[in-house]
Formats: sequence, C-alpha cells, structure tokens
Amino acid sequence: MILTERWNQLIHGRKKMKEPEVGDGGDGGGVVLQNCPWGKRALSIAQDVLLEFGEEMKLFAFKTSPRGYIYVRLDKLSNEYGCPAWRRSSLSVANIRKSWMKLVQGEIPDDLALAVSSPGADRLLRVPDDVLRFRDMPMVVSYLQGSDSRCPEKNGVYFLDTIETESRCCVWKLADVRENRDPSAKGRPLSRKQKDCRLKLPYDMIKRYITISSNESSSRFAWSQPEPTFYT
Repeated sequence: MILTERWNQLIHGRKKMKEPEVGDGGDGGGVVLQNCPWGKRALSIAQDVLLEFGEEMKLFAFKTSPRGYIYVRLDKLSNEYGCPAWRRSSLSVANIRKSWMKLVQGEIPDDLALAVSSPGADRLLRVPDDVLRFRDMPMVVSYLQGSDSRCPEKNGVYFLDTIETESRCCVWKLADVRENRDPSAKGRPLSRKQKDCRLKLPYDMIKRYITISSNESSSRFAWSQPEPTFYT
C-alpha cells in the first residue's frame, strides 16, 4: 500500500506536540481531572447541563486544568461527524453558558474558563465499540506488523468491512483514495484485486483509529473540529 508524503504530514504533522491516547481527555475522549479539587463537581455539573438538551448529545471528553481551565468536547450522536450545529439548535454555546452559570454558583470557583468544542470526525476510536458508527468513512488505521509490541507500526487508509466478535478481529478493506493508489496510475482507481484484498487484524494489534471525512481523494479531507469557544 502507498502512503504519500502529503498524507504522512496529515497523519503526523498536526500531532507534533503530543500523540493523542484513548482516555486523554482530548481527541482520545474520556475524563481527566488532574487532581483539581473542584474537578469532580465540575464534571457533575457538565453532565447535568447536558441532560437539558436531550439524549442525542454525549460528553466525549472532559478535562480540567489546575490553571483554571475546563475543556468540554460534545459529540452529537445523530450527526455523521459528531459535530453539533451550534448556531442552528438549542445547544448553542450561549445556552450552554446560561445553564452552566445557573448551576455553578457557589459550587466551584467562579473565575474558571470553560472551553466548549466538538471532536468532529478526527478522533481516536475504541476497539470495537466505536468503529461501527464510522464504518462508512475512510479511517486512518495504525497497527503493529506483528504480534510483538516492539514490531514497527504501520498506517493505512481503510474502510471497516466486518467485525468478528468471536475471534476478536476487525477486517478492513482498502479505501479507494489517492493515498492508496500508485502514483504512476495517473488517478486511476484501485484494481479489482486491490479492492477485494482484506486485512484482518486482532484487536490488540491495532494501536489507534482516526476517522476522516472524505469523498474521493485527500484534497477533500476535512479535519472537522471547530476551534473551542472560551468563556468565564
């Protein structure tokens, strides 16, 4: 399989500071309180605020900082990419702020800064729970080339084909995108043999998934995470 330099930059270039990990409170989701004394109460308040906006919204990530920042990432389950339409629904940042301010009075310090954003389609996925939701999207799959954890890691652009629960394996098929095509093919799609090829990986050999939104080629790849909105 062919990965172009440009694709390699998309995968690695934007992660220079720190690679995300599942449960890191950021692109990997999960809750990270960093020993903040008010962290648990802030999390409880955030969960109460979400209840006001129905069941389609999920708390994807929550992270507190000793410096007084709260980072909240909300996942809209009914949206293809998980991105709320902030300006078109009752779940606007203004309404979140209003509900938040009602609940925080006297509960946690009032000088904290809250950042609200969405993970979008660029996120790490848990095996196998999350991948079915994004099976219609091409995914960057990072996996070990052998059973030994010291084996080199390889990246590829795939669609999920099937999940074999009994054998605890995922079966992948090549995505017909520019990064998987032979540069000398001058834009021609994958061959029938390439399209029929399958990659079977045990859960524990897969390091991470990053879902991406794309139609035909990398020129359309969209990292669909809006900038966080801060307020105090």
